[in-house]
Amino acid sequence: MGHIDAHFGSARTARHLGWEGCFNVRDLGGIPVTGGGVIRWGAAVRSDNPERLTAVGWSALVAHGVQTVIDLRNPDERHGDLCPRPDILTTVHVPLDDVEDEGLWTYLRDNELDGSPLYYRVFLERKARQCAAAVAAVARARAGGVLFHCGLGRDRTGLIAMLLLALAGVSADDIATDYELSAPRLPSLFAALGIDDQTEEIREILARKNTTARSAMIGALDGLDVEAHLRTAGLDARDVQAIRERFSASANESGGAPGGARGIGGR
Repeated sequence: MGHIDAHFGSARTARHLGWEGCFNVRDLGGIPVTGGGVIRWGAAVRSDNPERLTAVGWSALVAHGVQTVIDLRNPDERHGDLCPRPDILTTVHVPLDDVEDEGLWTYLRDNELDGSPLYYRVFLERKARQCAAAVAAVARARAGGVLFHCGLGRDRTGLIAMLLLALAGVSADDIATDYELSAPRLPSLFAALGIDDQTEEIREILARKNTTARSAMIGALDGLDVEAHLRTAGLDARDVQAIRERFSASANESGGAPGGARGIGGR
């Protein structure tokens, strides 16, 4: 898996959250930040679709400190919650895909870029405004933890996690390590959804392109000034500062974990 900071390595298991009904949930806390410190525990959680959470799962989410849920899915992907969503939560919808841009999705499918970080740089170039809006939603969320999600918690969620972590000062290597943590979680989710396991298909695509998911993620960040790119697309300087303040924890505070238009489907 490549170099992993000692603190990050010891915290990886603790970052996974076993919320009943979801399969790919983790706190971004504990990831080291360049220059010292780590991402603050409880600041942000990435996940698959929380509509499947049971009542016990929602209780665990609230107990974790989440106050805001940011949904990156398209309107036609929303089918309602299995169990009532707690009234304490604020839900913000920020559709990321822009499914009406059929040309983009045809290009991504035809070139086998969807389903891995291979599509991130192309998407960022074409859809910077949507990416900036999603990051701004995290920055402007009320006090408390923020959960952001798509369907599988892999692609759209992985893209926004990449941008947030980069703004917070996390290295490309550690961002790639975080991305890799989804892979072993997804087979159980595919099974629960009754859809084909995409793991081997994506691995074969990456192999044909002589790369890996890790290398593709690092490549997506290579030479990219995330702040400048998102600022040009409408992200405010105050939003950037808010992300850094929300995510930052000193070394002394690092502690531990708190008590439609796609090819390879789900994302």
